Amino acid sequence: MKKNKNIYVVELDGAVRTKKKFTEANPNPNPALPCLYVGRTGLTPVERFEKHKAGHKSSRMVKHFGIKLKPELYEHLNPMTAEEVELMEKTHAEKLRAQGYAVWQK
Repeated sequence: MKKNKNIYVVELDGAVRTKKKFTEANPNPNPALPCLYVGRTGLTPVERFEKHKAGHKSSRMVKHFGIKLKPELYEHLNPMTAEEVELMEKTHAEKLRAQGYAVWQK
């Protein structure tokens, strides 16, 4: 199986906390920690982040609130197979949320 897929984590501007859907998904975050977006891609995380910011197949959360990639929160996981990345996207978002981060994951 080819390991050519990646998980990535984007830091979101704190203004995302004003979005009702975001706060409903994160009822008790640690306000001292940054807000995050977790995604998966067949591109490099840098290429995918650039596409989000350009509006190409973009999450509105990342397009409007994305600040930068947080490689320290995902590099150790990459690369993965398609099956692994599909499971890991949700698992990693839940793990970060359990650590107190406010996380958006599609």
